[in-house]
Amino acid sequence: MRHRKNNVKFGRSKSHREALLSMLAVALVKAKKVRTTLDKAKALRPYVEKIVTTARKGGVNAIRKVSAELLQDQAAVKEVFGTIVPMLAGRNGGYTRIVKIGARQHDGAEMAVISWVDEAPEGQKKEEAPADSAAPEAK
Repeated sequence: MRHRKNNVKFGRSKSHREALLSMLAVALVKAKKVRTTLDKAKALRPYVEKIVTTARKGGVNAIRKVSAELLQDQAAVKEVFGTIVPMLAGRNGGYTRIVKIGARQHDGAEMAVISWVDEAPEGQKKEEAPADSAAPEAK
């Protein structure tokens, strides 16, 4: 029976699916956002959120678990513990954002961008302080 089995298979074997999610997670950690298909983004979201939750607990065992999930990529592990965990310290989950960006041209696959919530979404910039308060105008 398939009760409570909600993972998407992507037409791959289990080991290839796990490798796909690990590589996407490393790409998301290093590049801060990844453009991929909507289904892959939806599968990646719980994967990376569990990694961040484990990393927030801290300790040697957390480092080992995160390193195992991120394909032993030490640069990605340092990025998780050095940048991403402090950036998301005040949140209790919901670390990623998925933005649909339309269909891919050649095969019509629905595409999406997955990024961290504290990063600005694609096409938008973070709001800056008003210019009039920073410097007085010259007359």
